[in-house]
Amino acid sequence: MTPPDSLSCLVTGAGGDIGRAITARLLAGGHRVAALDISVPALARLAAAHPEQPRLLTAHADIRDLASIRAALEASEAALGPPDVLINNAGGVTAPTLRATSEADWLADIELNLNGPFRCIHAVAEGFVARGRGTILNVASVNGLGVFGHPGYSVAKAGLIHLTRFCATEYGRHGIRSVALCPGTVRTQAWEARRAAQPGILEEAMQWYPSRDISTPDDVAAAIEALLNPSLRLMNGAVITLDGGLTAGSDLLASAFTGTPL
Repeated sequence: MTPPDSLSCLVTGAGGDIGRAITARLLAGGHRVAALDISVPALARLAAAHPEQPRLLTAHADIRDLASIRAALEASEAALGPPDVLINNAGGVTAPTLRATSEADWLADIELNLNGPFRCIHAVAEGFVARGRGTILNVASVNGLGVFGHPGYSVAKAGLIHLTRFCATEYGRHGIRSVALCPGTVRTQAWEARRAAQPGILEEAMQWYPSRDISTPDDVAAAIEALLNPSLRLMNGAVITLDGGLTAGSDLLASAFTGTPL
């Protein structure tokens, strides 16, 4: 049975580690989820993880193609009702440095991490306005707030943060709020693969986090779920970090600058 306070949520990149965790959290909370992803096998695995779940719709969508997004949105509305929430989670990285970044890399990063979320917002915005409500949650990154490698991805995420502010400013009077969540390093399969190839890399990275810890996909999902709380109705245009203090500062640098152990 669908709870009366159930929200209809569109989740992009739902087949990845973070997307699966978000989907599971939302379903456990009684919400309806349209899980969008470009990977059909990933969507099949997601559906298999939630058998006979009437509040889950899996839909193939390429966020680089507005027609594809609109087709998935149409299927979602037919199955789960008009969306209340858009969670722009899909993303990816290419080259790690500017010198290694080709024009194709740069354009690919911008297309996936900034243009894609813009298209998704464009697809749902008029419906949100017509209904006088809606929530846009953009999964950005600490890379959009500082220099941590992967320039194309980072510039796109910085743009996504500013797009969040534009949405808050232009759509706020229509009952729509927009928030950017900026995780630090997340313990995904991609990071575990890097760890296997470069033993110690994750532990070395962790030293730069004041909390000496990094997020799991479920940590990100928990933050997303919390941001849906209706009591946060005035949290609009906010940029929330989930980074163990990474963007707050570095105790290692503070100790080096002062010559004093902390």
